[in-house]
Amino acid sequence: MIIVTLAAMKHMSIKICVINKDKIKKPKMLKVLILITFCSVAFIGIASAQNKSTDTKAKQLPSKITKKANQRPSAESSKTRQSEPFEKASVETMEAQCVKFETEAGEIEIEMFPESAPESVRSFLNLAATGAFDTTTFSRVVRGFIVQGGDLFTRQKMTPELDKRARRTLPDEPGLVKHERGIVSMARSNEPNSATTNFFILVGEAAHLNGTFAAFGRVTRGMEVVDAINKMPVESEKPIKPVRVTRATVALCQTPLKP
Repeated sequence: MIIVTLAAMKHMSIKICVINKDKIKKPKMLKVLILITFCSVAFIGIASAQNKSTDTKAKQLPSKITKKANQRPSAESSKTRQSEPFEKASVETMEAQCVKFETEAGEIEIEMFPESAPESVRSFLNLAATGAFDTTTFSRVVRGFIVQGGDLFTRQKMTPELDKRARRTLPDEPGLVKHERGIVSMARSNEPNSATTNFFILVGEAAHLNGTFAAFGRVTRGMEVVDAINKMPVESEKPIKPVRVTRATVALCQTPLKP
């Protein structure tokens, strides 16, 4: 007996060609040979088709993406926040610093009182040293009382970083320094711990502010400039032509004074 088996891998049934040679007569031998040949060719064709299909699927499989060892880091991961110059400064270091405002009306120099209001002084020094105060204006004037500056939103050019810095709040630091002429203090709303970058300079006495607002500095030179700004025309405490700070700098005080 001669048996020819066809195996198809995909849902094809097994076919068996069975030929009983005892029943084969010579006239039919040719047909039998043809049948055997046909079955053999069919088996070879099916096997070849299966191999081709397997190869095609293998080519279609996505290759695993390998990250390069020297791949350039993203812009976000490469950014590092630069620390502000007086971020970790001691009270002694801050006390030795003075801030100078070069304004359109003249120069104003201010000494610091970090023992009374360390965080207010730290913030003020950082803002002056990094140029944040540059091009800001004295945006509020109350005749005989104060001139107020430090609003970063009055700058000629604003950046996302400065916008974020302008919204950073400070803790309340009411101290023993009396609010009198020449004192520099942090401006804030009625909400506690709401001071940001705004400050005011007193041109007269303001005892009602004692123990409530953070007095952190005093004008040592240029009070005549402050008086001139305080006398400029205003509308509802807003100067008609605000005086601009062209440049703010931080340097060692020439003659440090105590409150």
